[in-house]
Amino acid sequence: MKGDNIFERLVFIAVETVCVVEALPHRPTTKHIGQQLVRSATSGEANYQEARGAESRKDFVHKLGISLKETRETHYWLRLLDGLGLGATSRLQRLLAETLELSRILASSIRTAKRSTDVTRPPRTQTSEPITETRS
Repeated sequence: MKGDNIFERLVFIAVETVCVVEALPHRPTTKHIGQQLVRSATSGEANYQEARGAESRKDFVHKLGISLKETRETHYWLRLLDGLGLGATSRLQRLLAETLELSRILASSIRTAKRSTDVTRPPRTQTSEPITETRS
């Protein structure tokens, strides 16, 4: 099904991120960073799944936008860990690359969905007469 690959990749990010956070040293700063990281990493996939079940194109774009924001936030927190020298470098580099690529894919999907909405939306017309129901 269309979108399954993206969802699986977002799940991968969430799972790997939880593993990274679980391995962090127990300090006040790493606790804060870890909590923020887990929230954003798990929210990205949840909002993507919500977008797939959206009730309208507008709802789809909105929820996909939240997924994009959360994926970008995840990328930020991973960069911070990497900059602080915390976490397994190879795992962090893999996650950084994946979050960056998925951010680009999600942004492109949003642009495409917005274009589709703009193209298929009929132009609004103003009428001077009110619309009334006719009953038979």
